[in-house]
Amino acid sequence: MNFDVRRRRVPRLIEHGLALFVLAMLGRAMWVLYSDGYLPQPFFYEPSDTWMDWFNTAYWARDPGRYDVWASIYPPLSFVITRALGINSCYSRSSVTSSLLTIRDCDWVGIVMIHAIFVLNIVLIAKTYLKVDRRTALPRAIALSTGLPMVFALERGNILLLAFTCFLLGFGPLLRSARLRWFFAAAAINFKVYLIGAVAALLLKRKWLWVEWTLLLTVAIYFVTFLILNDGSPIQVIHNITSYSGGFQAGAVLDIWYSITYQPLISLLGGTVFPVSTVVGSRLADQGLLILPLIVGAGQTAILAAAAATWLRPEAVPTHRAAFLGITLALISSEAGGYAQILAIFLVFMEPWRGVGRPVAIVLCYVLCIPGDIVVGTIPPLLRDSYLAGHAVEAHLGVALGLFLRPGIMIGVAIALSAVTLRDVWADIVAHGWSRSWRYRHDAAMLPGIAPPAASGLPTQSQST
Repeated sequence: MNFDVRRRRVPRLIEHGLALFVLAMLGRAMWVLYSDGYLPQPFFYEPSDTWMDWFNTAYWARDPGRYDVWASIYPPLSFVITRALGINSCYSRSSVTSSLLTIRDCDWVGIVMIHAIFVLNIVLIAKTYLKVDRRTALPRAIALSTGLPMVFALERGNILLLAFTCFLLGFGPLLRSARLRWFFAAAAINFKVYLIGAVAALLLKRKWLWVEWTLLLTVAIYFVTFLILNDGSPIQVIHNITSYSGGFQAGAVLDIWYSITYQPLISLLGGTVFPVSTVVGSRLADQGLLILPLIVGAGQTAILAAAAATWLRPEAVPTHRAAFLGITLALISSEAGGYAQILAIFLVFMEPWRGVGRPVAIVLCYVLCIPGDIVVGTIPPLLRDSYLAGHAVEAHLGVALGLFLRPGIMIGVAIALSAVTLRDVWADIVAHGWSRSWRYRHDAAMLPGIAPPAASGLPTQSQST
């Protein structure tokens, strides 16, 4: 009895300790902001650009060149929302003087909305994890809400904050209505197109109705917002997405500042814009070009193997993990920005602390949430204007380990949960044989599937759809 109690207590101590460390590192970042006037590495390297992802989008929401001049990859919904959540007069050409940076001094509504969405997400995260498992809810909610991906998205004012709100409601257990979950999942896709990977992965679970209605609503939302904006045809958006993904070339170390994949680093090592070989040596650069694609390929292979296993035995794999496989495959295969890790971490934190692979994935996600870095090589100080400080500051930046480790850690999370999926499917085959009929036992429509509905009080698939 005492051994069982200790065995249950150790994971809780580990998670609470990691959550406290995340909070402590966030406190350190806030202290650096207070004392030095800018957020330290790995936060964005240009302290004058705070919240500008939001305000750039809001500006182009009012400018007809959003798709042909700015070459936006956002569907119309992002522009419709940011145009509605702001003060129109602040975006007139007479108000925008020398730079778009001046918009922030006028559009206070936009600043309030960025932080309101951030606070709403914190509330939704806490309610979600309380519903999944009250024992682990506190540390996981703290780590995700105050960790690097979420706070980085806040500092950038990225539209991902809104996409994450919809993702929480569409893929979490808070909404009982399947129709509402379909709507919010469709809205999330209209904010960030790569989220279609999470919906497509539900085909592995034979959730035909879920996928069909979500895609229909995705098209409907796109059509309505296209009519409102009168711009952003599918041809335009698809052309910009393919041009962006196919033409990306990292030009400097800053392009890999906070990445979710090794693709920018591979581009940097193999490119000619920034002579990496003269800095690290041609041998090390060549080794990187050989090893890094292998690491990415290992992650992709593991996910595809887990996806095939899920198709073979959909009842053995919880729905949130199927969605994790789809979204993570998209994230490690193309550059979406480091803040996109909140999508994968949210799903990983729905896993119970059981076995080996799950705890490994959970701990790695806590590491990804740490808002700090280890600088191993410094560069001369840079004089920069800081928006948060309101004056020029001397920024001390450098080459940090996180630049090279974070994409690998994300791939490690994918491999760990892929291994768990393969093991679960194999155990199901051993227990029930190869000829087992396709049917669900405990998996609710879009809920974690950690406990049977009778034990958890959650709606069954027939009730929720």
